[in-house]
Amino acid sequence: MALSSKITGVGSFVPERVVTNHDLEKMMNTSDEWIQQRTGIVERRWVDANTSTSDLALKASVEAIENAGIDKNDLDMIIFATLSPDHDFPGAGCFLQDKLGVPGIPTLDIRQQCTGFLYAMSIADKFIKSGSNKNILVIGAEIHSKGLDRSPEGRNVGVLFGDGAGAIVMSATDVKDDKADSHIINCHLHCDGSYAKELWLPGPGTGFNSENRCDQKMLDEGLHFPQMNGKVVFVNAVKKMSQSLINLCKESEVKFEDIDLFLFHQANLRINSKLAEMMGIPEEKVFNTIQKYGNTTAATIPLGMHDAVKEGKLKPGMLVASAAFGSGFTWASSLYRF
Repeated sequence: MALSSKITGVGSFVPERVVTNHDLEKMMNTSDEWIQQRTGIVERRWVDANTSTSDLALKASVEAIENAGIDKNDLDMIIFATLSPDHDFPGAGCFLQDKLGVPGIPTLDIRQQCTGFLYAMSIADKFIKSGSNKNILVIGAEIHSKGLDRSPEGRNVGVLFGDGAGAIVMSATDVKDDKADSHIINCHLHCDGSYAKELWLPGPGTGFNSENRCDQKMLDEGLHFPQMNGKVVFVNAVKKMSQSLINLCKESEVKFEDIDLFLFHQANLRINSKLAEMMGIPEEKVFNTIQKYGNTTAATIPLGMHDAVKEGKLKPGMLVASAAFGSGFTWASSLYRF
């Protein structure tokens, strides 16, 4: 037997407010047809003014803990992936821990953006395999709506993002049969910081030639809104995600045809379609949620995982592969038996 980790519980939460492409037509110089052709997105969810990222995470976490069949006090650690924390500091994990009512256990915030959830999964897996932890709560949660440029100038980025949260509980397990028992099989993590400014949020920050991390000039220039070189992101996303998956499966001695379901990061439906086409993956094996949620960065994979479970597309014992790509540039892949 080998000590490993497995996913024992899944939960998710999205705000009630649905924002359609037609709603965005009233804010930006865009159209439903333009958005759908370029992204595949039809609608997304946005929070109200009184909701924070840790509020979304709390809802998803409570469901994941209940789904895992454990008590919240059985948790040994919280790993929170987000690029949109409640505040600059302390980390969102601290606020979530307080709302959950589990003082004393460590919390980690992972700032790997769209790849954050897979990074967090890999970290949790390593802690559990070391024997130091038995149950770890892993969350991906984002609120983008409060940080988007909703003017006509913000169209290229503003149409892409939504709010939401997904959470899993990862628990220690003894693997007797690699081909049957639920467990995390392998993870690959990557980064190339030379592309950092192709998809980033410039301000506020200490990287400016200024005495202040935020000033009026920065606001006037719109540097507090996300910026993206879409073409560079698209090309690299397809290339890096496919390479990572190929290498991961080769190392794990798994063929693509043996994989039951692919849960890719939901940045753009065209990226996922191109990825599946290049790798010869049947359309029915790729589960997409971007049509109804948009890009929720660190939350897309756990959101998709929970939706797939609820729709009967993901069942215990299935072999699953995930891949993500995002700001940094960071990219990652993960292979696990659910």
